[in-house]
Amino acid sequence: MQHVQDNAEESVRRILDVLKDTSFTYKMDDGHQVSVAIKVDKIRRCATIDFTGTSSQHPGNYNAPIAICYAAVLYVFRCLIDDDIPLNNGCFKPLNIIVPEKNMINPVYPAAVVAGNVETSQYIVDALFGALGKMAASQGTMNNYIWGNDRIQNYETICGGSGASAHQNGCSAVQTHMTNTRLTDPEVLEWRFPVRLETFKIRKNSGGKGKHKGGEGVERQMRFLEAMTVNMIAGHRIEPPYGMAGGDPGAIGENYVVHSDQKITNIGTKGQVEVKKNDIFILKTPGGGGYGYPD
Repeated sequence: MQHVQDNAEESVRRILDVLKDTSFTYKMDDGHQVSVAIKVDKIRRCATIDFTGTSSQHPGNYNAPIAICYAAVLYVFRCLIDDDIPLNNGCFKPLNIIVPEKNMINPVYPAAVVAGNVETSQYIVDALFGALGKMAASQGTMNNYIWGNDRIQNYETICGGSGASAHQNGCSAVQTHMTNTRLTDPEVLEWRFPVRLETFKIRKNSGGKGKHKGGEGVERQMRFLEAMTVNMIAGHRIEPPYGMAGGDPGAIGENYVVHSDQKITNIGTKGQVEVKKNDIFILKTPGGGGYGYPD
């Protein structure tokens, strides 16, 4: 185990050998932000990752416990390592992580944290990749889609586009970064719940243009066959996922209800709506940002 940790430590130090000082700030739809500055000590082969400048503790539920911040840092630096190593604490040894207390990614009790893991974690990752200049932003949200009534309930996270990099296009219709969930098969979903999945398809032209194109988001349309309550917790409904090195940003997400009388109720970054029989909920997820100027 000591060898495993020593190897992970050296793998991160080799990355730091080629990095330079950098910083990045990424805004959320409600005006809060994640800020990070990376300062590299070439002689000691270590780095300070400073999140000073990140918004103070969120008045809503977008606070992320500091463990989520550490997990996001570990994930990003593991992505930079080109060797097949297991995740372990050795990766942290060359990294000094500074997160001021009472801010959005290091809150104190009784801060609400339900959306920190699913949403704010994604902003931390994309802020780090933005600072490092390695890839454009991915969809940056889990598109938390929760619906049900007194009898049944279901919780879905919906895939979208990943960001492009200097070497490849982004992937379409995938879960990105700090998430790892699958959707229930349509046949099983419709057998268990009073809903009908009308559409689930690639959202054309939602990925940012560039030398390498951002991945496409998806469009998911669900018809409700009885009255329910629908909740959304999402991101990038106002601020688009950034492009990099001249690439265009990805398309922002959308979510709205087309009622049986054809009236439309829009839901933004977060909200709740009552649906009745034959109302259709339409969810369009963000695309990833493009990388490089288009040819």
